[in-house]
Amino acid sequence: MSDDQSTLDPRPKSWIDKIAQVFSDEPTDTKSLLELIRNAEQDKVLDADALSIIEGALLVSSMQVRDIMIPRTQVVTVASELNLNEIIELITKAAHSRFPVVGDNIDSVIGILLAKDLLPATLSGNRFDIKDLVRPATFVPESKRLNVLLKEFRETRQHMAIVIDEYGSVSGVVTIEDVLEQIVGEIEDEHDVDDDSFIKKFDEHNYIVKALTPIDEFNEYFSTDFSDQEASTIGGFVLQRFGHIPERDESATVGPFTVTVLNADSRQIKLLKVSTNTP
Repeated sequence: MSDDQSTLDPRPKSWIDKIAQVFSDEPTDTKSLLELIRNAEQDKVLDADALSIIEGALLVSSMQVRDIMIPRTQVVTVASELNLNEIIELITKAAHSRFPVVGDNIDSVIGILLAKDLLPATLSGNRFDIKDLVRPATFVPESKRLNVLLKEFRETRQHMAIVIDEYGSVSGVVTIEDVLEQIVGEIEDEHDVDDDSFIKKFDEHNYIVKALTPIDEFNEYFSTDFSDQEASTIGGFVLQRFGHIPERDESATVGPFTVTVLNADSRQIKLLKVSTNTP
């Protein structure tokens, strides 16, 4: 086939061909790559959902475990001295599938208990010892990149990791679902309770807040009086203060708080860190 014929090839281009054409300028960094991808969405090469997933996948490589982990104050643990009935009552109330098993305190993690592993024990008349059921725990530092953690989760087939700080103390837990949600968006199951997970206290002065948190709930939690006349969510309220779609790590003063963007795409803010401005 001649060059002229190949140029005039009437066959429709695949989406891969279209993306390759968009990337013909060879972006040299993540920011320029994101700009090209967003232009591709505007040109209808990608749909909005595909754009969001690609953006999430790229942003995950720049996020750390500390950005998304469940802080230790919110972690439901199982004490190793509990009997079978007490453990069943605890996990039924919590409605999670995995629990860190601890000794005297949360820093003495023995392993991870899978709720499904309790079923044989409930049907057996044998003497119960939780140490026979726990699986080895994986420990990761707060600074680990999410893309590296996701790779390790896949390779080890683990779904939960214990997060430790620089002193070796437990600072929280992170799950594979937490990482995937940064890529594909919120993953809900039959046990999720949105009202309980909009705001999570990280430490005495810092909170992790979903951008979709209704302003009235934010006001109730923090005893503020932000208006909901122009925006119904805290993400929309903060967006007005920025005046543009902010990128990760951008900060702004909002009332008595310093608000830092932890996750956002080209259309909306997704996750915020709210810090109280202490003297």
